[in-house]
Amino acid sequence: MEMVERNESREIPAGKRLKCNKEMVECTRNIEDQEEGEEEVELPLKKPAGSSFSPFIPSATVVCDALEPDFPIIYVNTVFELFTGYRAKEVLGRNCRFLQYRDPHAQRRHPLVDPVVVSEMRRCLEGGLEFQGELLNFRKDGTPMMNRLRFSPIHADGGAITHVIAMQIFTEADIDINQLSYPVFKKTSQHQNDRPKSTKREHAYDTQVDDTCGFLQLSDDLLAQNILPRLTPRDVASVGSICSRIHKLTKNEHMRKMVCQNAWGREITGSLELMTKKLGWGRLARELTTLEAVCWRKMIVGGAVEPFRCNFSTCAAGNRLVLFGGEGINMEPMDDTFVLNLDAEFPEWHRMYVKSSPPGRWGHTLSCLNGSSLVVFGGYGRQGLLNDVFVLDLDAKQPTWREVFGGAPPLPRSWHSSCTLEGSKLVVSGGCTDAGELLNDTHLLDLMTEKPVWREIPAVWAPPSRLGHSLSVYGSTKIFMFGGLAKSGHLRQRSGDAYTIDLEDEKPRWIRLECAVDNENADVPPPRLDHVAVTMPCGRIIIFGGSIVGLHSPCKLFLIDPSQEKPSWRALKVPGSPPKFAWGHSTCVVGGTRVLVLGGHTGAEWILNELHELRLASRLDSVL
Repeated sequence: MEMVERNESREIPAGKRLKCNKEMVECTRNIEDQEEGEEEVELPLKKPAGSSFSPFIPSATVVCDALEPDFPIIYVNTVFELFTGYRAKEVLGRNCRFLQYRDPHAQRRHPLVDPVVVSEMRRCLEGGLEFQGELLNFRKDGTPMMNRLRFSPIHADGGAITHVIAMQIFTEADIDINQLSYPVFKKTSQHQNDRPKSTKREHAYDTQVDDTCGFLQLSDDLLAQNILPRLTPRDVASVGSICSRIHKLTKNEHMRKMVCQNAWGREITGSLELMTKKLGWGRLARELTTLEAVCWRKMIVGGAVEPFRCNFSTCAAGNRLVLFGGEGINMEPMDDTFVLNLDAEFPEWHRMYVKSSPPGRWGHTLSCLNGSSLVVFGGYGRQGLLNDVFVLDLDAKQPTWREVFGGAPPLPRSWHSSCTLEGSKLVVSGGCTDAGELLNDTHLLDLMTEKPVWREIPAVWAPPSRLGHSLSVYGSTKIFMFGGLAKSGHLRQRSGDAYTIDLEDEKPRWIRLECAVDNENADVPPPRLDHVAVTMPCGRIIIFGGSIVGLHSPCKLFLIDPSQEKPSWRALKVPGSPPKFAWGHSTCVVGGTRVLVLGGHTGAEWILNELHELRLASRLDSVL
C-alpha cells in the first residue's frame, strides 16, 4: 500500500516480524535467502506474464498493522523482495509509500506517480474500504514498474479493523520517466461495502479470478508453517477472524507454540511449557499480551532467611529462588546462600551448604547463568569494595563457589547493576567507587569461553554516571536502563530517564528514549533509585518500587515496551495484595509468569521474610 507522502526516515523497530522463508511461493523456491553476515546482493528483476490477479501469477503479499499509526508493514513475502529489490528487514515497520520514491533516500514521491490514485487509496484506508487499482512504483535500483494492487481490511470479532492485507502484481513499466508527465496509469477502485456479504464465513474463495484474495489461495501447510508463525501472538489472534479456515489454523496448539517461539525465543518458551499444559499457548499468549489475569498475592512459605540482613541480592534459577549475602547486624557482610524451591508441594527456605563461599558482601549483584548457575559480582566486603566474580552450579553434587579470573576487571564498586545476555554473558554497569565517585562504564564477561576476559563496551556516548539503577534484557541482545541516582552537573538527583543499547551492533551506542504516555491521564514513573525492573516473556518491561522523593511505599507498577518506535509508559492497576514496602527489596521472575518480591523497608525498619507474588497469567490450579 502506498499512502500520502510523509517523512520516511524512520528506522525498523526492534522486535518486528521477520520475513517468510523462501518456500512461500512455488516460483521462488529456487531463490536463496542471504545468510546473516553475508554481503548484500541486489535481487533480480522478474517480469510476470500478464497483469491480472491470478492464482498462476506470483503475487507479492504485504500485511500492515492497522492499529499502529501510519499502517506499518509487519510482513512481506519473498515475492515482494524478489520484485522490489528490498529485503524484508529494510521495510518492516515502514509504510509502503517508499515504493513511490525512485531513490531509497528520496524525501518525496516521484512526480509521475498519480496523486489522484494516491488520494483514493488514502480515502479507502481511512474509510476501511477495499481498493483495487494500479500505480507507478520503483524498484530499489530506481527501475520503474507498474503495481497492480488490491488491499482489503481485516476485521476483528468486534468489528474493529486490525490489519490490512495487500496483494500486488508487478510488471515492467515500459515508459520514459524523463519525458512523460503524470498521470501515467488510470485508477480503478471498488468498495467492498457495496458488495453483498457472504452468508458463510468459511467462503474464502471466489470462482471469479478478479474476486480472489491471493492470501487465501495459499495452502494450509504454507500458511501454518511459513506465514502465521512469523506474526506476533496478537496479530495471529486478529488474522484468525478472517474466516473459519484461518480461524481453525490459528487454534492449532503446535502452530501457536511456533508463534510464541518465534516472537519470544526458545529459552523463554521452554520456561513456559509447564504453564501451557492447562492454559494452552493461545490463552497464555493472550494473558501475557493483555495482562487480563495479572494480580498480586502474598505467599506463605516455610523456613526463614536467618540471621537477619538487608541489602542482599536474589535471582531465579528455573523455579528456584536463590538469595546470597547481605548486610547483617552492625554492617556485617554475609556470605551464606539460601534456596526456596517453588516446585515443592510446601516451599520452604533452606540454607545451602557449599564447599566454599565468596567473601561476605552487600550492595553486590546476583545473576543467573543458563538456568542452573549463579554469578556474583562486586559489592562491599570487610576489605572494602570488591570487583571479583564467583560462579555456583546449583545442580552439582557438591555445590562450590568458584572464582573466575577474567584479566583486567572493572573498577571495584557497589550499588551497580548487572544482567546476563544469552545465558552466559555477564554485563555490569555503573555503580559507586570507594571514593564515592559515580560510574557510567559498561563491561562484559563471557563466562562460557575457555578463558573469560573482561572487555569494556566502547560507546560514543554514555548516560550520566549513576548508582541504584536497573538493567533489563529484551530482544536477546538489547539492554534497557532506567532510573538510579544520577550525576547532574555538580548534583546527584534521582533519575526517571530510560536508555537502550544493542550489544549486537558493530558499534554499540546508548540511546536515550523519548518516552510518551498512553493517554493524557496516564502516569509516568517518578524519578527513583533502588527499584526493580523485570522483563516479561513478550519483551515488555515492568518497573516497580524504589526510593522516591516523599514516598516510602510506591506500589504502582509501570509498563513499557522499549522495542516500539515510540515507547510509551502505561500505569497498571493490579488487584490483590501488593507489598507494603517497595524500597530496599529484591525481585526476580520465576517460570516466566511469576514475579517474586522479597523484603523491603518500612521507613523505620527492614522486613526480610515477607514474600509477595505478581502473577502475570492465571494460576494452574484455577484453570478447569
